Amino acid sequence: MTAATEIRLASRPEGVPTHENFEIVDTEIPAPGEGQILVRNLIMSVDPAMRGRMRDVKSYAPPFQVGEVMSGGAVGEVVESHVDDVKPGDHVLHQAGWRTHAVLDAKRYVKVDASAAPLSTYLGVLGMPGLTAYAGLLESAEFKPGDTVFVSGAAGAVGSLVGQLAKLKGAKRVIGSAGSAEKVRHLIDDLGFDAAFNYKDGPVAEQLHQAAPEGIDVYFDNVGGEHLEAAIDAINLHGRIAVCGMISQYNATEPTPAPRNLAQIIAKRITIRGLLVLDHWGLQQQFVTEVAPLVNSGEIKYTETFVDGIRNAPDAFIGLLSGANTGKMLVRIAD
Repeated sequence: MTAATEIRLASRPEGVPTHENFEIVDTEIPAPGEGQILVRNLIMSVDPAMRGRMRDVKSYAPPFQVGEVMSGGAVGEVVESHVDDVKPGDHVLHQAGWRTHAVLDAKRYVKVDASAAPLSTYLGVLGMPGLTAYAGLLESAEFKPGDTVFVSGAAGAVGSLVGQLAKLKGAKRVIGSAGSAEKVRHLIDDLGFDAAFNYKDGPVAEQLHQAAPEGIDVYFDNVGGEHLEAAIDAINLHGRIAVCGMISQYNATEPTPAPRNLAQIIAKRITIRGLLVLDHWGLQQQFVTEVAPLVNSGEIKYTETFVDGIRNAPDAFIGLLSGANTGKMLVRIAD
């Protein structure tokens, strides 16, 4: 019976991904073996880091292979189980997204509680993006109360939480950049940022100086490029930069130039540290224990952008890279 759908990598993108880089394939529902479960995926995540895995280059995660199903975070309902502690109807979090059904070995998933929090939050504010924000701010950027914090890509899943955590933990001032007037309004009115600007309205360095005339102490980088150069210019003595992503460069077909003011790293004794959430899984329980009650109480707010249907997953991913989302971008595969 043809009843499952998969999204496969059809070809490697040159520049911005297009629909031609994806193949939508209908196939039979797979059957689980001993020690495995069959999951019907309900919600899947699309993330900027997936763009890097579409390239055939060595990195911290293996590249997607042409002709094979892509992968990423997903939450699903167990349909069939050959594992003692998992039963049909349970919900699990795993990395076999980009398909309607997945067969998983016993150590390739974790059970999640749909009654404790909406399933989508395990892919966003309480999932990998949330832990990235938490660990990046507190460990990589070594945040201290009284710091002035600048976050680029601040309306995204990671950046929006970075700003709110900084405020809750005693930041002097939190500034965010985003790509539309509506997102800027959201940062200030809904999320409590002290200032925000639309990077499309003018040079980032000028707008950042207006928002932080006394400079910044921490920069959480999701964008790279002009934003990183502006942050280096604005950062104070012994400032810290956590580099989480460089989405402005992900679709570049030629090497991108470095910031032109790198010499300031010496004079200002700046610490710049790359951030991979894989290095911080030891904080997962601490993060959930601290942040989940804040989410449930409404002290931390989150936004999700949904695209419906597995066949529209490429649209969600392409839209993510162009800033079509506010908060976490998700694909609603099934109810």
